[in-house]
Amino acid sequence: MMQPTNSVPATKKCLQWSAETDRGKIRTNNEDSFLCIQFDAREVRYLGKTGQEALDTTDYVFAVSDGMGGALAGEYASRIAVEKITLLLPNSFRHSVTGFSIGFQDVLTELFTEIHRALLYLGQSYAECAGMGTTLSLCWFTPTALYFAHIGDSRIYYLPAGGGVQIRQLTHDDTHVGWLLRSGKITEQQARIHPWRHSLQRVLGSHPQSMDFQLGAVKYEPGDCFVLCTDGLTDGLFESQIVELLRHPNSEESQFAPAKRLVQASLMRSGRDNTTAVVVQVI
Repeated sequence: MMQPTNSVPATKKCLQWSAETDRGKIRTNNEDSFLCIQFDAREVRYLGKTGQEALDTTDYVFAVSDGMGGALAGEYASRIAVEKITLLLPNSFRHSVTGFSIGFQDVLTELFTEIHRALLYLGQSYAECAGMGTTLSLCWFTPTALYFAHIGDSRIYYLPAGGGVQIRQLTHDDTHVGWLLRSGKITEQQARIHPWRHSLQRVLGSHPQSMDFQLGAVKYEPGDCFVLCTDGLTDGLFESQIVELLRHPNSEESQFAPAKRLVQASLMRSGRDNTTAVVVQVI
C-alpha cells in the first residue's frame, strides 16, 4: 500500500477548481475530454467548469483524457473514458465497507481495466472505432488524501504550498522521449522538439500495447495546487511558465480562471493540438 507523502492537520478544507478545453488552431475536432464530479454512496453530481466546495463529507474526481484513432474514434474514446468513471467509481464506493483510504489501488485498477476492455471491444466490433484509444489522468480527492491514476502522456502536476518545490510532475509520460527526459539524457527543451515526442507506448484501448498504469497518493494541505492537462498544454508551455501563470499572474491574466489562463497562454505559443487543463486548488 502506497502511503501519502505529506502530513495534514485535521482541519476542514475546501477545493476550488477550474477547467478549460480548446480544439486549438489546427485540429477540426476536439479529441480531449475532462471530468469534474462530486459523489458519495448515494449520488453523483456533475460540477461546472469553475467552482468551490467543502471537502469534508463527499469525494471529488477530476480527470482529463486525450483520445486517438481514425475519424472520430479518438473523440469517442476520450468521452467513453470519462463517462465510465461516473458509473464505475461511485459503484465501487457503494460496495466499499471501509472507504477510499483502504484499497484505493484495487478500485482504480478495476476502473482502468474496465475502461480498457470497453474500448477494446468497440475497436474490435466496429470498423469506425478501429485503433481507438485514449490517455487518462485522474485525481480522486477524499477528505484526507488525493489518489491518482494515469496512463499515456497527459500529465498531473503538483505545486506544493509554501514555495519550496516549485512544481513536480506526479505522472510519467508513457513515451520513449518521456523516459529519456526522466533519465536525464535530454532536457525539457529537447523533449519538446523531439520527433518521437508523441509516440505513445501505453494507452487505454490500444491493443496489444501493455495496460500497465501508474498509481500514487499524496496527502494535501491548504495552498497545494494540482494541474491535470493534455499534451497540447505542455506543447505550448514550459513547467516554469505554468508555475508563473498560477502563482504570479499579471493583472490581465488574473482576470481569468486558472485553467483558462493556462489554455489561453498555451494557445498563444503553440495551438497545434487540442489543449485541456483542469486546475484544483486546496484552500
